[in-house]
Amino acid sequence: MPSHETLLAWSIIIPATTGVIIRPFRWPEAIWAAAGAIALVALGLLPPNDALAGIRKGVDVYLFLIGMMLIAELARREGLFDYLAAYAVDHARGSPQRLFLLVYAVGTLVTVLLSNDATAIVLTPAVYAATRAAGASPLPYLFVCAFIANAASFVLPISNPANLVVFGTRMPHLLDWLRQFTLPSIAAIVLTYAALRLTQRRALNEETIRADVEKPHLSREGRLAALGILAIAAVLLTASALNVQLGLPTFICGAVTATAILLISRQSPWPIVKGVSWGVLPLVAGLFVMVESLGRIGAIGQLSDWLHQGVAQSPAGTAWAAGLVTAIATNIANNLPVGLVAGSVAASDHLPRQVISSILIGVDLGPNISVTGSLATILWLTALRREKIEVSAWQFLKIGLIATPPALLAALAAAMW
Repeated sequence: MPSHETLLAWSIIIPATTGVIIRPFRWPEAIWAAAGAIALVALGLLPPNDALAGIRKGVDVYLFLIGMMLIAELARREGLFDYLAAYAVDHARGSPQRLFLLVYAVGTLVTVLLSNDATAIVLTPAVYAATRAAGASPLPYLFVCAFIANAASFVLPISNPANLVVFGTRMPHLLDWLRQFTLPSIAAIVLTYAALRLTQRRALNEETIRADVEKPHLSREGRLAALGILAIAAVLLTASALNVQLGLPTFICGAVTATAILLISRQSPWPIVKGVSWGVLPLVAGLFVMVESLGRIGAIGQLSDWLHQGVAQSPAGTAWAAGLVTAIATNIANNLPVGLVAGSVAASDHLPRQVISSILIGVDLGPNISVTGSLATILWLTALRREKIEVSAWQFLKIGLIATPPALLAALAAAMW
């Protein structure tokens, strides 16, 4: 591509990505991503067929997201997340420290089985309501929802849509995945918890919470939703073990579970359908198109060349550098576009397992430094604003700089074994 066209492409991609992150005029992220994709095609910088090819590459991710959003919205409407949050308050027995640990455990469970976006979108409001009912200051427990959404997001392939983006059709078998990421995940979860307790110790020590909060009744439909989530997790773990792409099984499981519960309870499907964040799909599609353009202007190939040169000199050093650089990049440009670029680079040629593992850890855990680092954290921030809670970028950064580097370094070190 001529140099002036390369410059023009960058002048579209950078503002579009910035728009996704900071949402000027409060326009949805999808508008900025779609506008960037359309501009690249309209100005002849990316042929329509290549743009369509980029969109098609995301089919597995779209299906995964739809299935997960359906079951998460259904579980939210049936009160499952409110029940889990109230369960944590009830079992805290008036101890803020115990409540903090229980919310962290619930957040880990939701992230692992339903993805980090579910923790941000549906668990966050439930934790807010439960902690307010207990007379607690919600913010320390809400920070748990934000940080665990990323720290636990590589326990399983289904724990983060970014995992599908990075690996694509090269998703490891489940046993291979567990061998690669169990120790790094444990390191990330444990050290993130320790750092959060450290940063929130004063707030937790200064407050008292009620021990007699009424626990909401979990309806039959709510119990069915919980069983459906466990069934979906079992199906997806089986699919992963059989090396089957996860998008279609997730979509089928989510649709079948939602349909079954709606039929049993004789509910209309429209409230569930309207509650799903459909704007995520054009957002991801637009990002896929922009990454396709990066491949056309040679950026993907250049990154791949640099990685292979580094591997030839020092595989371990390259793995460390790839993980750290990727983590820093996610906090500048958000982990979705960074994950798409990383996935394209990883797909361009064979790279050592440690390098790809480090890249994924950087994409998943790295964003915990800044409030715009991941889509999950942006969704968490949106959920807080609905409750009239404001968390500044600096407030989040102060915690992120304490919590993330130790967890990231430990996870990368564990991935090298």
